[in-house]
Amino acid sequence: MPPQTRGTALRHRLAELRGPDVPAKALDARALAALAANPGCRRRAILDGAGVDKTALAGALGAPSAFGQSQFALTRGNAFEAKVKADGGAELLRLVREHLDPGAEPATRAAAVPDLSAIGPEGRTARTALALREAAQATEPAEDGEGGEGGESSQGGRGGGWVLLDHPMLALEVAGSPAFLEPDAVVVHPDGSWTVVEIKSFPMLDGSADPAKVGAAARQAAVYVLALEEVAARLDPAPRVRHDVLLVCPKDFSNLPTASAVDVRKQRAVTARQLARLTRVQDIADALPEGTCFAPDLPAEQLTAAVEAVPATYAPECLSACELAFHCRQRSRAADEVTTLGRAVRAELGGLATVEDVLSAARGESGDAADPAVAALRRAAALRAEALGVPCP
Repeated sequence: MPPQTRGTALRHRLAELRGPDVPAKALDARALAALAANPGCRRRAILDGAGVDKTALAGALGAPSAFGQSQFALTRGNAFEAKVKADGGAELLRLVREHLDPGAEPATRAAAVPDLSAIGPEGRTARTALALREAAQATEPAEDGEGGEGGESSQGGRGGGWVLLDHPMLALEVAGSPAFLEPDAVVVHPDGSWTVVEIKSFPMLDGSADPAKVGAAARQAAVYVLALEEVAARLDPAPRVRHDVLLVCPKDFSNLPTASAVDVRKQRAVTARQLARLTRVQDIADALPEGTCFAPDLPAEQLTAAVEAVPATYAPECLSACELAFHCRQRSRAADEVTTLGRAVRAELGGLATVEDVLSAARGESGDAADPAVAALRRAAALRAEALGVPCP
């Protein structure tokens, strides 16, 4: 089957899974980073790939999740972002230069802010790629006789300067299906390099922010860096995508912006490796029973059967990253799975998949004594019995 025909068939199949007349929910970088953190979960892969609204699905299953930002936090974040980008992004460019490119010429004039509006995500992605290409061409070395000394302008290129892309649209292939991503901003430096900017509403107190929130922002920015690298790879010569992203936050308890450079090389490498491990959405869809549908308006019994038809890989970390976490936790507990205790515990227990298997092995009722996990459990049981003064099981 030709690739174009396969793509059309896959889109049709995903629409069937999503439900008739149910609009697709876009896969953003936050969700993509969470998906990359748990690449073995086929359930999340197919639901995200099909554009299923997992919040509505969780509510229909009777396990609603409080996952997500409050309306107040969203409003505050939008107001802060507008403040950072005011006056053509003058303050944002100052922060970029101060923290990432102090040797660059200051923005003596307003940065170029290309119009990125277009119809649909595909159109916006193409318009973003065109704007980045034009910015790269503007910073190419000048021919002899053009610009200043050495054939280059004072901005390091042929009329090159600062360029600010406000909410560009990038595309990244995930498990054989395209995901459209929208970073807060991308800045093109006078030397032609590209920087991802993440604007968050949590504060930086005395120059540092909550490490957990910074880590989540870094994983999200790493997804944008990966997508931006794919755009750069299609240009000749390929511009440099900086791995130091700019994190902009309110300073202390004010609404004044401050920033910090965050190195996302580690997060980028991990995300790229995990995304490469994802099972293709097409393969998961092909394995589902005919008629499977995740439309939230279906009867609860039918919806539960559809969700259970796709294997999940639950871990406690899912509670802060996935809307279906409460449903998956209920099922995991009902099945007595050791994954409810965390990935680290699950990794230590080897082939012991249920809590009853673990207790039985510790009591010496089952398991191979030569298995390191079984031997450790029996030793732990003996130490516990000794400490409590009770007979060893």
